[in-house]
Parts: sequence; C-alpha cells; structure tokens
Amino acid sequence: MKRLTSYIILLTSYLFFSCSYDETMDTCHVTVQLVYPEGSISPYAGALVELKDANASIFISPTDNSGCASFQVPAGIYESSSSTQFVDSLGDTWWRYNFNGVRSMIIVSPDSSNVVPLTLTMSKKRIVH
Repeated sequence: MKRLTSYIILLTSYLFFSCSYDETMDTCHVTVQLVYPEGSISPYAGALVELKDANASIFISPTDNSGCASFQVPAGIYESSSSTQFVDSLGDTWWRYNFNGVRSMIIVSPDSSNVVPLTLTMSKKRIVH
C-alpha cells in the first residue's frame, strides 16, 4: 500500500510539473492602408477596418487621417476587410459612394513588414429626395 501511494504521488507530481503554461503571447504590429480608387475621395479618419484570423477572432480598428488602421495581433494568417459609405451632399444632386474591399491570406509574423494595402472598389448611387 505504501508503494502504491508513492507511485501515485510520483505520477501526480510529474503531471503537475510537466503541464506548466506560459501565458505571455507575443504580438505583431500590423498596419492596413486603405487604397481608394483614383479620382474618388481622399483617405479620412474613422473608416473601420477588420482583421479576422483563422480561429474567427475579429479585431477592429478605425483609420487615421491618412487611411491607415493599426493593430496589435498575434502572429498568424489573417483576412482584412473594410466597408464604408460616403455621402456627397455639396451639389444639387446627392450621391452615396460605397467602398468595399477584402484581402485574404495575409501572413503576419515578427520578421515581416506587416504593412498591408487594402484596395477598395467603389459603387455610386444617386440619392433622390
């Protein structure tokens, strides 16, 4: 009985010490640059950009005045997307511009530049009052 107790204590101690878990996670800085179609609007602050990893974790960040969104994310493979609207109400005719873009297979790692251009496509619709 004493020997069985010793084996159980020994196995339990091996299990306890072999299952240590390091909770620190290294993150990488990623910048997504929105690229608007030529002849459309200039980049602006506040457009939302989304990064989604292979586990469906979603990170969202707004753009700055130059159209760049910054993220701190773990290394991995991501998909970036953005969908924004802009209303031109300066003239007699109002227009709604929709900008959409998706880029897949973005590899984020500590040894890469992690600056990602995201090209947007534009659709234009007249707003009738």
